[in-house]
Amino acid sequence: MPIDLPRRTRWSALALGAAAVTVLAGCATPGASESDGVQVVATTTQVADFAREVAGEAAEVTGLLEPGQSAHSFDPSAAQLLALGSADALVVNGAGLESWIDDAVEASGFDGVLVDASTGIRLEATEDDHDHDHEAEDDGHDDGGGNPHVWTDPVLAERMVANIADGLADVPGIDADAVGTNADDYTARLQALDAWIDENVATVPVEERLLVTNHDAFTYFLHAYDITFVGSVIPGFDDNAEPSAAEIDALVERIAETGVQAVFSEASISPKAAETIADEAGVVVYSGEDALYGDSLGQPGTEGETYLGSQLHNVRLILESWGVTPSPSPSVLGG
Repeated sequence: MPIDLPRRTRWSALALGAAAVTVLAGCATPGASESDGVQVVATTTQVADFAREVAGEAAEVTGLLEPGQSAHSFDPSAAQLLALGSADALVVNGAGLESWIDDAVEASGFDGVLVDASTGIRLEATEDDHDHDHEAEDDGHDDGGGNPHVWTDPVLAERMVANIADGLADVPGIDADAVGTNADDYTARLQALDAWIDENVATVPVEERLLVTNHDAFTYFLHAYDITFVGSVIPGFDDNAEPSAAEIDALVERIAETGVQAVFSEASISPKAAETIADEAGVVVYSGEDALYGDSLGQPGTEGETYLGSQLHNVRLILESWGVTPSPSPSVLGG
């Protein structure tokens, strides 16, 4: 029967496992498990995608989380700790999303360049707090309980990309000029994405821009484009939580009161609760291939396998739920 180890004991065991893998790797053929190039590890699927775009050929980027995995509750394997321990740089989303990262860094012995992609971004506590228009500050951020899903606003994604570029440029051995050029090129694509979203959302009257999602992961997106958040299936922005019967009833009532036409599930979360609420409210549910990409990007081959693709996918479906046919996306976005 599996033994539920205390968290500290589990991390110690993983660290020992990583050490054992290191010893075995040292006995293998020289160069068989190592690369001569700059090695970058990134936590979430979004920051891994940003890091790959910024690094280009200047570094090899390894993501810790797989598509569909939640960053809210993640334990890296011994092999992942080994990769982290030998990395030249670690890119994190920050903003308190990766509660496990300090333990992972300690267990792996990582001593490279740490890049916090959310540096300088003002965090929102909940969707219901004061609106902002791509608001950011340059004096760091408060990660004490703020909503960490900052990437959902493409303009804040630009800030994340700038932070990643600045951090990677300091990694010994990397081609800083290439990193800067790549970051500029990708930022131009993010700007095109933002303009396209803004243009299409603007065709819908503000009072009709209503959204119900699986959990509160889209705060920054909603505020950027003046969309009203009616509610979420899962309370709060932790996708591991479960709604109570009273919370479900309250959301169904709000859907009826506001005239919302759809409930959106998310690709990385079970759609059962969303389907139940949509059925009780008598509205459409978007799930399966039509689910939104929130906490995670999609599997290879899906529309959401990249950040740009996930945003195009999400916005097209949201517009469809409002009865709008979106305009063709700019060719620079590849969508």
